[in-house]
Amino acid sequence: MTARIAGNDYRSLTPPALGSWTPSLRVSVVVPAYGDQEKLDLALAGLASQTYPAALTEVVVVDNGSSPPLRLPSLCPADTRLIVCPVPGRAHARNAGLAAATGDVIHWLDSDVVLDRRSVEAHMRWHHAAPYLVVTGYLRFTPAGLPAPEVVAAADDLAKLFEPAEPHAWLVDLVERTDGLTANPHRAFSLHVGGATSVNAALLAAAGPMDTDLILGQDTEMGYRLAQAGAVFVPEPLSRAFHLGPTMRMRDKAPIDRVSHAFVADRIPSYRWLRSHPARQWKVPYVEVVVEPAGRPGKGYAYDEVRATVDAVLAGTLPDVAVTLAGPWDRVGAEGRAPLKNPDLDLVLIRGHYAHEPRVRFVQEVSAASAAPALPPDPPGGSAAPASPAWAVPYRLRLPAGWVPGEDTLARLLDLARDEGYGLVSVLLAEEDDAAGGDGGAGGPAGPVGTASGRTVVRARLERAAAFARAAIVLEEGEDLDDAVDDTFGVIWVDGETYGFAPEAGVFTGRRGAYRARAEAAAEVARLTKEAERLREQVAKWRDEAGRWRRSTVELRREVGTLRKELAAARKVVQYGLLSSVKRVITRRR
Repeated sequence: MTARIAGNDYRSLTPPALGSWTPSLRVSVVVPAYGDQEKLDLALAGLASQTYPAALTEVVVVDNGSSPPLRLPSLCPADTRLIVCPVPGRAHARNAGLAAATGDVIHWLDSDVVLDRRSVEAHMRWHHAAPYLVVTGYLRFTPAGLPAPEVVAAADDLAKLFEPAEPHAWLVDLVERTDGLTANPHRAFSLHVGGATSVNAALLAAAGPMDTDLILGQDTEMGYRLAQAGAVFVPEPLSRAFHLGPTMRMRDKAPIDRVSHAFVADRIPSYRWLRSHPARQWKVPYVEVVVEPAGRPGKGYAYDEVRATVDAVLAGTLPDVAVTLAGPWDRVGAEGRAPLKNPDLDLVLIRGHYAHEPRVRFVQEVSAASAAPALPPDPPGGSAAPASPAWAVPYRLRLPAGWVPGEDTLARLLDLARDEGYGLVSVLLAEEDDAAGGDGGAGGPAGPVGTASGRTVVRARLERAAAFARAAIVLEEGEDLDDAVDDTFGVIWVDGETYGFAPEAGVFTGRRGAYRARAEAAAEVARLTKEAERLREQVAKWRDEAGRWRRSTVELRREVGTLRKELAAARKVVQYGLLSSVKRVITRRR
């Protein structure tokens, strides 16, 4: 039974301790090189002293057009070959080495990297635990002078030769921020760096070779495709290596990012921050929507249903989308005499309506759920480089024709799948008695599905390509693929109405309408801002007035207090004067 890993949590595996196990897999170390014979000699010397069995190790050195040509030194592994790739570029050199490699595992190694003697073994113990792993060691960048190859081969600890050195800070930070890549599996593929990474050969064959169209960023782009093929990425601190000198990225990070991002944006949909344009289309779309016939017995596509669904998809808040329609399009032809009697009229209308919409493609059939979405064909005159695998599109939504997503429905479903890590989101669109129009059968991937209660469930499915690729690797005989997806990524059911699906077409806002709405909203905001400012000024005025009233009140209270005192004094005077008068009268009478 193949080990099952949920998400990227490789911690469920327990690899054997170094030196305490018996390996069986063969590893091919592919070393592309261009010049710098002295550093290559040190890299091969490091490989010559590995603890992994020499009988299970081959080394393929690829001379990428060096002048003078490179040579194999006397101190290198026994099974070492030197081949030549005259086409310049590291991607071409790696592909040449990959084509010549025969191992169960491919270990990429730069020609200026010296491996610790236990490094290959530290990698390979993981590959014996599961067949879909990508393992990366820890590089340190040393400014130290170059020792003799014999010194490197004899060293038990390379730190004595190359320290002090700087760590691969970006990689270390990524691993620490993501709890060893287990907390954020969407970024795990960034761990694929060509300096010291090993990949299962079968997984690499499924992902495809290096993209030779890229100037920079080939490692990251391949890491993305490996993730789509079902890979789990493992950082291995016991695999240590020293890079002889700083990398180009350490010297020129900003210009390298500028060049890399210009190309990888087209190929890595997961890098959403590179796809902020509200209307652009990309080589690899973020989601493929497969529109399927509604599932009524004896009926295929209906033009009005398809148009309602496809138009809604294309008008949504997610422009990064492609639509696939599968059907007998090869039999669709023009009917010049009686077009209204053409039995394939609906197919003719559908194809004609979307013939010039680049985001809609017509295919004879769509692969099953176990395979992943297909890419739209490359434009005429495109590159002859190896095409991206079909499942480079990260998500596929299977949707019955006639069901209309809301403007933000796709984006909300994708947020749910991405944020929670689900491999499959099943959407309940309707549930009805079989007599109401369902076929009561097993149904297709989307659309009507018969239930034991005699009712028909109409559903849509949002499938994550990486989850289904992983599930296909670990699937046992007789097991339902969705169950394997549930084990490795998780499955959830949601209500279609809650997410904005409707059984009929609505009114689209359109870009002009949306622009006008934004303009009106902006104008209303400006008006309300101005009114708020006026009210603030009025409030300030009222506060000033209230302050004056309070001050006047205080002054009046003071005046009243003074008058009260004066009145009391006057009363005393009057009382005293009256008393004196009475006393005088009494005195006279006596």
